[in-house]
Amino acid sequence: MSRSVRSVSGKVCFVTGAGSGIGRALALELAKRGARLALSDVSEAGLAETAQRARALGASVHTARLDVSDREAFFAYARAVVDELGVVHQLYNNAGVASSGTVLDSDWSEYQRVLSINMFGVIHGTQAFLPHLIASGAGHLVNISSLNGFMAQSGLSAYSASKFGVRGFTEALRAEVLEAGHPVGVSVVHPGGVRTSIARSALAHAKASGHAVTEQEEAQQRRYDEKLLRMPPEQAARIIVDGVEAGNPRILVGRDAVLVDAIVRLVPRRYPALVARVARRASR
Repeated sequence: MSRSVRSVSGKVCFVTGAGSGIGRALALELAKRGARLALSDVSEAGLAETAQRARALGASVHTARLDVSDREAFFAYARAVVDELGVVHQLYNNAGVASSGTVLDSDWSEYQRVLSINMFGVIHGTQAFLPHLIASGAGHLVNISSLNGFMAQSGLSAYSASKFGVRGFTEALRAEVLEAGHPVGVSVVHPGGVRTSIARSALAHAKASGHAVTEQEEAQQRRYDEKLLRMPPEQAARIIVDGVEAGNPRILVGRDAVLVDAIVRLVPRRYPALVARVARRASR
């Protein structure tokens, strides 16, 4: 399939988590390239702002508040989008949350929260929309994993588990689609340090949940944002959509993602020690 055939122009593209960060940037990049949009988020205010900006770029936009962890709501929204727009060509399973805490200190409820959104949200979206992507005759499914989908870090067990899960689920799905000969491309995306609010939101959630957050942890979060989260989400979105239009099954976003992927492949037994060393330096 040529790149011109894969172009998003004129396609109906659904993006979850479109109210901020990479999701908003994806919606606006797709709008610039002539896509028709269906957008969702749990934040109605953020979603409304994204929709307004996308419409200013000339895109038609269908929106709805959606909690991706709610399976029945996801399937209902898939039916609503198809009823309204007639077809769906592309799905971007982007919605996600971050979490921090050691295995010993993390509550079970936190694992449930992160996995229900990051992992099961992707499964819900895929099962709800895949039949419609197949029916479109030119579908593409895009699941957003993370650099932590191939590299685990201390203090990120819930997040890493969810993003490794997204990677495995997507690769299994790709094999099934290829075996069945369905007209659907499947891509897994591994962003590196993108300048979004996901990490700050995790800290805010911890505070709201009653967990004591020290000044040292807040200072460490600020340093993490400044040192590691450098790529603008708009640049990440361009890389992702370029990868989709090129038909790439695996899309690495950022030099840090490319570098870490190479290190993990070259020295799989030693990389945890290297990651710990980098983490210590970043916390100084």
